[in-house]
Formats: sequence, structure tokens, C-alpha cells
Amino acid sequence: MILSFIIAVFVPVIIVGFFLTLELRKMALNNALDQSVKNVERLKKRTEDLLYSPSDVSYRLLFDRQLSRVVTAQYTSVYDVVKTYNDYKKFQEYVDLYKEIEYFRFFIKNPTMLNNWIFNQPTPEVMQMPWYVDAMNARGLITWSFIEDVNTHKKQLCLIRRIDFLETHKTGVLVIAISTNELESIVSQEPFETMIVDSYNNIVAANHENLTGRSLEDIHLDTELMDHGKGTYDALVDGKKSKIVIEELMPRSSLNGMRIISIYSVESIVKDANRIKMLALSVIIASLFVAVLLVYFFSMLISSRLLRLSKHINKVALGNLTITMQIEGKDEIAQLSRQFNSMVGSIRALMSEIQESNQQKSLLQQKQTEIKLKMLASQINPHFLFNALESIRMRAHLKGEAEISNTVQMLGKMMRKNLEVGSRSIPLKSEIEMIHCYLEIQKFRFGDRLTYKMDVEPAALNVPVPPLILQPLVENAVIHGLENKMEVGCIFISVTRLQDELQIEVVDNGIGIYQEKLEALQSSLEDVEDEKNRIGLRNVHQRLVLTYGNTYGLHIDSKSNQETKVSFRIPLGGDKHV
Repeated sequence: MILSFIIAVFVPVIIVGFFLTLELRKMALNNALDQSVKNVERLKKRTEDLLYSPSDVSYRLLFDRQLSRVVTAQYTSVYDVVKTYNDYKKFQEYVDLYKEIEYFRFFIKNPTMLNNWIFNQPTPEVMQMPWYVDAMNARGLITWSFIEDVNTHKKQLCLIRRIDFLETHKTGVLVIAISTNELESIVSQEPFETMIVDSYNNIVAANHENLTGRSLEDIHLDTELMDHGKGTYDALVDGKKSKIVIEELMPRSSLNGMRIISIYSVESIVKDANRIKMLALSVIIASLFVAVLLVYFFSMLISSRLLRLSKHINKVALGNLTITMQIEGKDEIAQLSRQFNSMVGSIRALMSEIQESNQQKSLLQQKQTEIKLKMLASQINPHFLFNALESIRMRAHLKGEAEISNTVQMLGKMMRKNLEVGSRSIPLKSEIEMIHCYLEIQKFRFGDRLTYKMDVEPAALNVPVPPLILQPLVENAVIHGLENKMEVGCIFISVTRLQDELQIEVVDNGIGIYQEKLEALQSSLEDVEDEKNRIGLRNVHQRLVLTYGNTYGLHIDSKSNQETKVSFRIPLGGDKHV
């Protein structure tokens, strides 16, 4: 019982627990992935909104005539330069108006200008910087890059755009620094490790302070993933199995863009699932330990009672029928003990009956001998009847009563065939002859009120059929169909061969059967227990079904006051069902 408990309970519990733990872990990972994807999409939208203002400002400065005059003018004195710088307030106005913008830088080759915090002459080192080269090759499109300011030497994300002054045929580079605080304020709200990376894999903002300004290589990210586009990837980050969600960010009118990368450790996500798994495992082990103790206690209690029952059964097997067993309780074992006592009592009573039966054995043998003698004597009666009928027929023939003589001959012939009927099949020809005798006798009775016709294919005469399978149908047609009919009645018997079956029909033009009675008759054909109604029809139907199968049997069609047709089919291949 303990083994069955382990197989039936312990193993399924372990399997279910393992399955549920895997599903819980999978669900936690899927939820984290869905949340990360949604967070990244939301972060992308907020970042696009933040970068919209600097992009719009750069577009307006692209056509700013005052800026064109400031940076392309040929100054003759320092005073003119300082005064022009002080008069141009738009950079400061944009800084004050948009919190997303931290400062402006403008690089242009104009020897008459002075370098300050905003306007600068591009040095050879600056002109070789990748961001400067990309801006000059971008033909007016915006580029984004994480660069170091020439004045503060602080790195941050900048919008870089080449501005062409067509009137003077000069070109400058506009740099708009994006507020790192604003970017990090957006990223800091993310639950997972999230960062914004420029096209050079520089981290421009992250929700961890020690990541901003570093490269993706510094966080030991798989080099194959550094240049991957939008999607979800599995990777090892700092030696930990992690999920990485990447979303591309391409601001309008930009030559390059950025990527938003969200990283979360699988271990951190399934931590709660693992904790629940360990808790569930502890509960399962404790429950199984208690269950094993309970099963052991109850199994010992049950086995001891079964052992008592087994000992008493062995005593009965050895012939001791005087014992009784008392096991208290209302469970199955107690009920089994009571049934055992009842069985032993029944065996004792049966043994007594057998003893009484043995005492009457000689008397029974004597009676059986007398019965055999009576059966031998009863065989003389049919022969006496046939001899008497033959004497009557000869006397009627000698006196010129040909009709009576013929009828008595038919009756004798029919009775002899009935007595010869056994359980084996007979040729259809014998059944037809019996029908002919029966109908001739009925014609003697009804006279001109009865006519009959037989249409039997010669090829069907030798087909074996069950005995007395057709005569009850003809008899039923005469008695129930024509007996109460005042007009001339006709019986039509048709035997037709249809491929591998024999179609037999008995049709009368009698009083017919009304619908309710027909339904009751068809229902009674299937009722084996019915011994009062339509015995002949039911007998024929049941024998057809038992001999050939459920698909065979009688089919009755009738119209009230018109005709009744009883038909059935027999397979030519012989018995199919039996």
C-alpha cells in the first residue's frame, strides 16, 4: 500500500510541482519581457519628444539671417565682435526656453571672430573628430553623437548639424548639447537596467550613474550584439544569463540615430519563482512525510484485519463450516466479514440440500425411467393419426368425395412435414409445398372467398431457409387479413432473387392494419418477453435476426382496409450471424 501510495501520489505530485514551477518561471520571464518591451517603447516615445525641441531649434537656426550675419561678418575690431555677440540673444533664449537644451556651440572658419563659450574657430584636432567629419558630410541632416565639449571637457549627447550660408559661401557646424539630467530622469524610471546608446556604442544616458559615458564594451556585452538592431536577444552580461531588448530611435531629419537597450538578468526575474519553488518543495516533502506516516498506520490496521479474514477463509477451505468471524466497524472489511459469515451459512444450507437430494436420487431415477417409457409410447400417436387420416381419405375417395379426399391428403401431408421439422435449414421448395397444402386446406374452408397465387423463381427453390419461416406469415394473412373480409380475398406470395439476397413477400388484400396498431405490432416484434400478441410473426422475426443478424428481419407495410405486405430478405451465402 505504501508502494502504491508512492506511485499514485508522490510521483504525480513531483511531476505536477515540476511542471508548475517551469510554467511559473516561464510566466515570470514572459511578463518581464513584455514589461521590458513596453517600457522601451514608452522610453522611445518620451525620448523622441525630448529630442524634438533641439531638432526644431536647429531647423529654425538653419534659416536664421541674424545668425548668418553674426558668423559671416568681417570684423575690424574687438569691440565690434563683442558687441555683436552681446546683441545675439537667441542661443540664450533657447536655453532658457527649453530645459532639454543645455548649451550651444558653433564652429566656423572666420579669422575676424573671437573664440568664446559659444562661437569657436575649428582647430585641426576638432576638424578631424568623427562627429565633425560626419556633420560636414551629412549635407544638412542632423547627426547625433556623444562628444566632449571643447570648453568644459564634459561628454554628453549633442545634436550636430552643418549650416550652409549661401550668400557668403561659408559653412559652419552647429552643436546643441542635450541635457544629460533630462535624459537620465527619463531612463531612471525604468525598472530594469536601461540605457540610451549612440551610433558609436557610447552610453549617453542610463539608470545607473556609473554607466553614463562608458562604452558597451565596458559592461562586457557580447560583441556580436553591439551592432544588432531592433529585437530581443539572449546574452551573457558580466557572466550572467540575461535578456536584452533593443529598440531603434531615429529622430526626424537625422542621418544616424540611437538605440535604447534594456537588460535584465534571468536570475533576478526567476528569483521569486525559485523561492516559491523551494517553498513548495518543502511543503510537498513535509506533506508527503506526514502522509507516509498516516498511510503506514492505516495500512497496518487494514492488513491486520485482512490477515484475520484470510485465516478464517483458510479454515473454511479445509472443510470447517462451523466457524464465524466478528470484525467490528462499518467499513468494507467489516462488511466483507459479514458477507463471509453469510456465505458460510449458505454453504452449510447447500450441503444440507445436497444430502437431501442424494436421498431422493433413486426415486428420481425411477421417475425418469417412467418418463422415457411414456415418450416411446407417444411416438405411436402420430403414426396412428396418419393412418386414420389415410383411411378417411380413401373412404371419401371411394365414395366420390374428391374435395374431401384432397383436403384430408393435404392435411396429412402438412402434419407429416411439421413433425419432420428440425433445427436444420430446409430447401425453400419444402416450405413452398407446406404453404401449398395449407392454402388448399383453407380454400376448402373458405371456398370461393379465398384465392392465392405464387410467383417463385425456379432458381430460388433450392435455397436453404430456416424451417417454418414462411407458413406463419401466410397463416397470419389468412386469419387476421381475410377471415373478417366478406369479399373475395387473395394471397400473393412472391420469391425473387436479388443479386446475393432472396426477397420474399406475402401480400393480402384483407382488412389491413391501422397506423397505431401497426406501430404496436412492429414494437412487439422486438419484445422477446411478449408471449400473448402475434407469436408467429415475432417468432419468425426473432429467428431471422438470430440467424442472419440485426439488419435482417420482418418488414410490415399496411394500409387500413386495403392490403398488408410482410416481407423479408435472406442472404444467399448462408447464415451470416450464427
